[in-house]
Amino acid sequence: MELEEQAALTSGADFWHTRAVGDVPAVTVTDGPHGVRKQITGEGVDLFASEPATCFPPAVALGSTWDPELARRVGEALAAECLAMDVAVLLGPGINLKRTPLGGRNFEYLSEDPVLTAALATEWVAGLQSRGVGASLKHFAVNSQETDRMRVSADVDERTLREVYLRAFQRVIQHARPWTVMCAYNRINGVYASQHHWLLTTVLRDEWGYDGVLVSDWGAVVDRVEAVRAGLDLTMPGPDDAGDRALAAAVRAGTLPAAALATAAGRVEALVRRAVDAARPGATYDADAHHALAREVAGRGIVLLKNADSLLPLAVDEPVIAVLGEQARTPRYQGGGSSLINPTRLDDALSSITALARGAVHFAPGYDDVEAAVALARDASVAVVFAGSQEETEGSDRADLDLPAAHLALIERVAAVNPRTVVVLSNGAVVRTSPWDAKVGALVEGWLLGQAGGAAIADVLFGLVNPSGRLAETVPLRLADHPSHLDFPGEQGHVRYGEGVHVGYRGFDARDQDVAYPFGFGLSYTTFAYSDLSVSTVDDGLEVRVAVTNTGARDGREVVQVYTALPSSRVRRAPRELKAFASVPVAAGTSTPVVLRVPFADLAYWDVELGRFVVEAGDYDVFAGSSSRDLPLSASVTVAGDDERRPLTAESTLGEWFADPRGAAALTEAFAALAGAGGMAAAATDPAMFTMMANMPLSRVAAFIGDAFGPDTLAGLLKAAN
Repeated sequence: MELEEQAALTSGADFWHTRAVGDVPAVTVTDGPHGVRKQITGEGVDLFASEPATCFPPAVALGSTWDPELARRVGEALAAECLAMDVAVLLGPGINLKRTPLGGRNFEYLSEDPVLTAALATEWVAGLQSRGVGASLKHFAVNSQETDRMRVSADVDERTLREVYLRAFQRVIQHARPWTVMCAYNRINGVYASQHHWLLTTVLRDEWGYDGVLVSDWGAVVDRVEAVRAGLDLTMPGPDDAGDRALAAAVRAGTLPAAALATAAGRVEALVRRAVDAARPGATYDADAHHALAREVAGRGIVLLKNADSLLPLAVDEPVIAVLGEQARTPRYQGGGSSLINPTRLDDALSSITALARGAVHFAPGYDDVEAAVALARDASVAVVFAGSQEETEGSDRADLDLPAAHLALIERVAAVNPRTVVVLSNGAVVRTSPWDAKVGALVEGWLLGQAGGAAIADVLFGLVNPSGRLAETVPLRLADHPSHLDFPGEQGHVRYGEGVHVGYRGFDARDQDVAYPFGFGLSYTTFAYSDLSVSTVDDGLEVRVAVTNTGARDGREVVQVYTALPSSRVRRAPRELKAFASVPVAAGTSTPVVLRVPFADLAYWDVELGRFVVEAGDYDVFAGSSSRDLPLSASVTVAGDDERRPLTAESTLGEWFADPRGAAALTEAFAALAGAGGMAAAATDPAMFTMMANMPLSRVAAFIGDAFGPDTLAGLLKAAN
């Protein structure tokens, strides 16, 4: 392939196609991730006009299912629709962590926790690619806000980066092998993601072994030559003729290695040929079956937050139901931006409630006509108020966590006249629920649920579906309580990730901070009990066994969660970290044994001194329960850990020398030989003085002792210790 052809292959032909070069055809890529947004093209057509496709529940709801198998089924269904529309790569999933509840794109992301995110995304990718459609894992990396998203530098220390923000990417890449990875817009510690050699090559390629295509987010490339040098393969959108010429010129001038461009072009060619081989001309999909799947997923993603006096489920023969709030009739079911789907159909909650109820159903839009809504609520046997955020969208972060004033007024006025008030929320990220949630009988977190969300809400309200959704993000009492609050959204082009590894629930727990509803929380129409916890070590990790008993009268589904802690850790950690989970159906009155695995690798922390992950030796506490703050069972297990000995240097402190067996022996012998000389050598062996001197580097101690502890002695100590 000629140089100019190689360069052309590394940029798109237009917004949604790779470039046809020689015998390499073009293929179509398109937005996801909760539906196939294949844009309709043509003169005068709106930018967001797209072919009809199933709008599955966005990631905010899928994440709340805590069910990887369900995520895989969604991936398989999306692949079927891609094949029917001749789409080779679907741009998803988005797996950036929800660092702040204000993130405008949080509805597209799964969780504030990397373990939960990785497990769900791995199966989503596996399901999609099992049917011959490529995924695009995005946005790599540390893309957790929309404010100044195309320029802002996410300033984050390496331990936090490795343990929290890269961990999910690593797991999905190594377990599911996505066809493509999409780099982010932002800078990381001052360097644009699109030209970050350490991120794109050292970590992604060399350490993780990724061999797929690295594609830019649309418009993320600032400098084509530097991007290719860093390891980027495909710049989108196109065409970018000037960039193509710059690449060819750089190779000819010797400022860009020819192999770098050839490798990038080769990866794009391999992707295209793989996609062509997987194409299925004339493929179709079952829209009815996909709508039914969307309804199932939506029902599973709904989280029951409060249910005083078992107000829910409602009886189908409830005498009079007042349905209040326009969102019951005009649903909010997805967020704004590039993921906006043109649904094949759309269920609304009002129609679905009316269809299931045998009694009277009365409706008032509520927000602008509160008096009419209150009048209906006063005379109803139950009032169901629909409220929620007004918009979450790509390109803009939220200003606060509060519901709109009109929605708050509706809730409070209705609750004041009817104690049997149910609030159903529709929102793409958490909203503040206090103090008004204390005044209502039941609270249902309905997220953004996709095109079948209205029917799914009715299914849960009437008990056709027993809610099993669990929070994938913490609901704070106030925005100011959130660990990210003081360092968001940044200033002067930088956002400091000052909370470090204490993201989300980890930060709340580390500060023993009260929350409205904790990570992992969710109620059911039945109850569960835990027993018989045991933990043992196996070849590659921990095996956790626990029994879950359904102690109620209804069949249900429990999300069993396992957290670990290492009280003796040499580094600061969260009090508890999620390490494994399972969504388990349990019939009424029965008990189910659950076996979970925690890989040793998931116990590791990133050691900045050694430059690698380290599993510390020690006695780990293992907790099992139904949320991060409801963990009734605990056990301890001893883990042998890794060899984490650190070489001793002249800058190592006396405390570090004496903590190391070889260092202690060498130093004790040296000080003993000098003890007769008195002074610092003698003082170092005195317990009271050692407390003061423990933090002194050995080189400084040597300076106090003088010639008797000169360079030769120091060199001998270093040789003996290391």
